[in-house]
Amino acid sequence: MDLNEALYTTRAMRRVKPDPIPEEAVKAMLDAAIRAPSGGNNQNWRFVTVTDPALKAPLGDLYRDAWKILQETVYKKSFERAEAVGDTQTKRIRSSSAWLAENFETVPLWVFVFSRNDPSGASIYPGIWNMMLAARGVGIGTCLTTIAGIFKSDEVFEVLGVPTDKGWTNSAAVSAGYPLGRWGTAQRLPANEVVFSERWGSRPDWTIDEPLWMEPENYGRH
Repeated sequence: MDLNEALYTTRAMRRVKPDPIPEEAVKAMLDAAIRAPSGGNNQNWRFVTVTDPALKAPLGDLYRDAWKILQETVYKKSFERAEAVGDTQTKRIRSSSAWLAENFETVPLWVFVFSRNDPSGASIYPGIWNMMLAARGVGIGTCLTTIAGIFKSDEVFEVLGVPTDKGWTNSAAVSAGYPLGRWGTAQRLPANEVVFSERWGSRPDWTIDEPLWMEPENYGRH
């Protein structure tokens, strides 16, 4: 796969099929993850792959509890505002996120990611992104979510048997499966609207009116 295609089309794909993911694809994802930069080459990361329904059941309950807390706290005002002004983009994201929570157990693969001595996440998130790019390369959709680790960390540790006295933190949980929707370039503000040149507030001389990598005609519709 072309590098730019992977970079431009790897986005949150929450709605996925229940079809199992081949072991070779899982190996490719995790091997790519550990090739990412690691501060001091400490490699303070651990990955727990979860496919067993007996584990996904309690984790799904925890995830739904965390999603409920998120809606009632962090996202409450933004969701209310989206409803009031008819913000369809935010409403679509909420619907997609709700689908993931409601269908946690049908997602064929979850990867729970743990790190330690990495308070900024600078050493773990590149690894997660490598994993997601590798998944994209073999047609697997992923979504990075942190709510279980934020709101239900102790319970997640218990379900997965993670030691609580070694400094580990649940940095993320990544869902993975063959997508029900189509790949595509995410809509974003132009880069020149969020980039400053030399000093804060000084706009660059250049503009980008369209994504620099464009989807071929009928891309992803088959």
